[in-house]
Amino acid sequence: MTERKKLVAGNWKMNGSRASADEIRAMIQGAEALRSQVEMAICPPAVLAGLAGDLVSGSALGLGGQDCHAEPAGAFTGDISAEMWADVGARYVLVGHSERRTAYGETSETVRAKAGAVLRAGLQPIICLGERLSEREAGETLSVIAEQLERSTPVPDETGGIVIAYEPVWAIGTGLTPTLAQVAEAHGRLRQALRARLGARGEGVRILYGGSVKPDNAAGLMSTPDVDGALVGGASLKAADFLAIARACAGR
Repeated sequence: MTERKKLVAGNWKMNGSRASADEIRAMIQGAEALRSQVEMAICPPAVLAGLAGDLVSGSALGLGGQDCHAEPAGAFTGDISAEMWADVGARYVLVGHSERRTAYGETSETVRAKAGAVLRAGLQPIICLGERLSEREAGETLSVIAEQLERSTPVPDETGGIVIAYEPVWAIGTGLTPTLAQVAEAHGRLRQALRARLGARGEGVRILYGGSVKPDNAAGLMSTPDVDGALVGGASLKAADFLAIARACAGR
């Protein structure tokens, strides 16, 4: 079986300030103790990227961006390129989060272009996908997420890798989570789709679970087959909660 080191990534969304430096320092300290067992990263707002990048430099805590433009540079006011994220020390960039797909009308083709840009910059894209509640209730979850993966995922070359984040849209920020059996079923379908798309290399792609991950449900989620870590929202803003989830991911 392919060994996949688990990853816990925190999506801060539009939260945080320079005062969050103390939380980042606490996360760095905690991440060091888990370095051999689990990777950790935070994705703060872009205005905190320089501060966070300086703090995490050389540490076990990685930095990620929340989004990027598909082009490396140009007249795109308000946008940030993957190369800019690389310049401040990022390792990852989120693309295709449901909030981007829904609020900004991003298509899977747009997400695929952005993921390709992240690979171009030498970083790892965390490609987000997931079904809406209506699709879950209609029994369409597995077909929806397989199609999203096919349309959103570039085929990486040998120098770069991708990460998939399964986030059922109806579970994000609601306090609701699928059953562990439903999570296992979705992740198993995504693994199958990755094998079909990437061949043997699909076994090495990490599939994270996201959607109301908290310290009290993390252990069950992280022990589910084909769950290779977590994409954490609100619980990633506080070091105590984020580290508790990472410890659960590490089996502690």
